[in-house]
Amino acid sequence: MCGIAGFYLRDRDPDSATLHRMCNAIRHRGPDDEGFFQSGGCGLGIRRLSIIDLAGGHQPISNEDRTVWVVFNGEIYNYQALRQELLGRGHRFTTNSDTEVVVHLYEEGGVEAVQQLRGMFGYAMWDG
Repeated sequence: MCGIAGFYLRDRDPDSATLHRMCNAIRHRGPDDEGFFQSGGCGLGIRRLSIIDLAGGHQPISNEDRTVWVVFNGEIYNYQALRQELLGRGHRFTTNSDTEVVVHLYEEGGVEAVQQLRGMFGYAMWDG
């Protein structure tokens, strides 16, 4: 099971050393990969246990213009059907992971898009 970490600071940029320490503390949750995103006051991190799209599912994952970022843990059972719908509406995917579906659904439907997801999951998202 992956582990996600993050924080938001209203008055200053995130400290990358703190974010790395947070992810090191949950290394046991995801020994296969780690990733970080920082922008403005937001810091997101992940320790990944690779299950779907082992080679291409590196996180954090963004939308096409890199304004929305997500770290994700869990499984979306209906992601393949959602992915096909999103492709049909012009979204471009760079991975085969269920995580990328979350970011593109959010682009279209905002926070209510979570209603379309079927599965067990948790995520943190940054919308710049």
